[in-house]
Amino acid sequence: MYPAELVKPMREHLTQVGFEELHTAEAVDNTIAKGGTTLVVVNSVCGCAAANARPGAIMSLKGEKKPQHLATTFAGVDKEATNKAREYMIPFPPSSPCMALFKDGELVHMLERHHIEGRPAELIAENLMDAYNEYC
Repeated sequence: MYPAELVKPMREHLTQVGFEELHTAEAVDNTIAKGGTTLVVVNSVCGCAAANARPGAIMSLKGEKKPQHLATTFAGVDKEATNKAREYMIPFPPSSPCMALFKDGELVHMLERHHIEGRPAELIAENLMDAYNEYC
């Protein structure tokens, strides 16, 4: 587990633009059950989360279409919520950071760590925006 003071600015990077923090399995279930479209970002302390994942997720929200619900859980901190979110992401193996788009509770688009690491935030945003255009 990472200390709260270490991850606070990393959490705020997403929450300040409207992502809801999910700390429990119940919160994940409730968020996915809302229906409509939901982007879930499994956040991380790694460099690719800071340089690519979080900025890419934020940039993706500047398009015309975007998910109705934005949520995040933090790997290594929100263990229960992260494990529950990953259950919804099956058949993809656990990775962090990662991003999943759900439509009416069904996983419709997934970005795993290997899609994020080493790729610029702009490319990640474009990938997400293409998914939003299709599903949102």
